[in-house]
Amino acid sequence: MQLRYNYRLYPDAAQREALAKAFGCARVVFNDGLRVRQEAHEAGLPYPTDAELSKRVTVAKLTPERAWLGEVSSVVLQQALADLNTAYRAFFASLSGMRKGRKVAAPRFRSRKDSRQAVRFTANARFKILDNGRLRLPKIGDLEVRWSRELPAAPTSVTVVRDAAGRHFASFVVQTADQPLPELDSEVGIDLGLTHFAVMSDGTKVSAPKFLRRAARKLRRLQQGLSRKQRGSNNRKKAVRKVARAHAKVADTRRDWQHKLSTQIIRDNQAVFVEDLCVAGLARTRLAKSVHDAGWSQFAAMLEYKAARRGRTFARVDRFFPSTRMCSDCGRINDKMALNVRTWGCPCGSLHDRDVNAAKNIRAAGRADLNDRGAQVRPAPVPAPRGEAVTRRELAPSGAQQTGISALQGREDVKRSPTTVDFYAGDRHLGSAPVHHGVARLKKTVSGELTAPVVARYRGDKLFNDSDSDPVDAR
Repeated sequence: MQLRYNYRLYPDAAQREALAKAFGCARVVFNDGLRVRQEAHEAGLPYPTDAELSKRVTVAKLTPERAWLGEVSSVVLQQALADLNTAYRAFFASLSGMRKGRKVAAPRFRSRKDSRQAVRFTANARFKILDNGRLRLPKIGDLEVRWSRELPAAPTSVTVVRDAAGRHFASFVVQTADQPLPELDSEVGIDLGLTHFAVMSDGTKVSAPKFLRRAARKLRRLQQGLSRKQRGSNNRKKAVRKVARAHAKVADTRRDWQHKLSTQIIRDNQAVFVEDLCVAGLARTRLAKSVHDAGWSQFAAMLEYKAARRGRTFARVDRFFPSTRMCSDCGRINDKMALNVRTWGCPCGSLHDRDVNAAKNIRAAGRADLNDRGAQVRPAPVPAPRGEAVTRRELAPSGAQQTGISALQGREDVKRSPTTVDFYAGDRHLGSAPVHHGVARLKKTVSGELTAPVVARYRGDKLFNDSDSDPVDAR
């Protein structure tokens, strides 16, 4: 499994300037490549390949207008073209339907005002982690790194990122082996919400920290100060940096808390089941701020990759599964209920906590999806009643078996539903009727005319005729 490890960098003034040049050169190469391909498309010319764009970059270094491209590592420029190619592949795959999920737009030009800037160094750049703990990058120097933990293996690439708060990070891609934990017998279903961030099927409730709400007062004060600054001034740039740092602190705190909670859940349970929520849709409602503050998608992604690495089972339950309205004791699906209804009673006599009941149903649905018998969360398709199916011999497909309906083969009706009763007058088959509450009714026809209905009733395990019409045999 490939994992990404992030570490904080502390470059000095000269190194920050060198990194700024690398960010700018990578941005220019990306924009130049995008412009060449757009112009070729508008002119109806063939699509420029990566090799052609790479040659153009090499030629551009020899011109006075682009001579400064030689001040940075050539790997940075080639990786910028690789990013452009990746963006186009994702766009074309989205257009053709090969890429699942939301539609991906066409690549767009990068701006120097983007809050996030990044460059990538591969093994060809010969970056190196020195014995003194510093990171050596070509044409940048030896950068100080805050090693919060050791790398499990030698990295294959490193990406240097500058965020909106002006912080620099080194992101290493490392190939790691799975480290399975001892197997356990416990399984848990998790219902994600706003009042309680997570409610477990065992009754445990984790309160929502609401990091963004707690920092709202400070953010409001910083935003007010930013709005008073003149556009283009240095004071406004400082105010923008302060706002970005405040938001970064909120995001870092949320991420750290979710990492600790997800690790604890994976360690304590052999299987974890969560509901597949449509976060993008919920973010368009009046609860958008609270939904973004919760960070459900990020938390579910943490559970998924940690479960895969630790040998645990992780599954998502269909978002349309009625986990809230279904009774976890009898399986009855009740009417829809308002959000302010936190407890409800089922006609079977069970009293449920809304969130705990949903978590139990999510766990049961996840088990059904993964068990060996192939059970389904939703009821399986059942054969159609004989009264709703084609049973006349001349209308039934010859030698074919309809989906869910058995065709008549001679005088034999194969795979008849046990809830259907056949009526005979001697050897003549009059028809079939479904059983409802122990009673089967058939309006038999004689020469195409309807007569009085024939009734058959179950008494215990035996079937009796209950009609004054012509003598018939119910089987």
